[in-house]
Amino acid sequence: MKTHFILYVADQTRSTAFYSAVLAAEPTLNVPGMTEFELGRDAVLGLMPEAGIERLLGDAIDKPIPAGRSPRAELYLMVDDPQEHHERVLASGGLELSKLQSRDWGHTVAYSLDPDGYVIAFAESTKPAS
Repeated sequence: MKTHFILYVADQTRSTAFYSAVLAAEPTLNVPGMTEFELGRDAVLGLMPEAGIERLLGDAIDKPIPAGRSPRAELYLMVDDPQEHHERVLASGGLELSKLQSRDWGHTVAYSLDPDGYVIAFAESTKPAS
């Protein structure tokens, strides 16, 4: 099974540039209405314009509301160097929510906010490999 996570974004072009810089990767798909990035072997991050989901589902859903400082969802990514990834977010215009620090669940994590109000967490395990 391959899992796709779709984020509804205000500006597909801006979000594509942001995630290209943050993930240090080019999209595997970038057409009007959808951009996709591979997140490992079995996961894909999709970016769909808010107007696109409105066209697809119409009145079946409420119009997406800009998040402001209320997080819309969290993208939690396990990486080898969370500080480097976190710095890319900040250099690309993301907002720092929490510096890299050890958490009681056994991860070292840094949190930030993307331009559309999604929380991005870059983490690594502090538990010994079993």
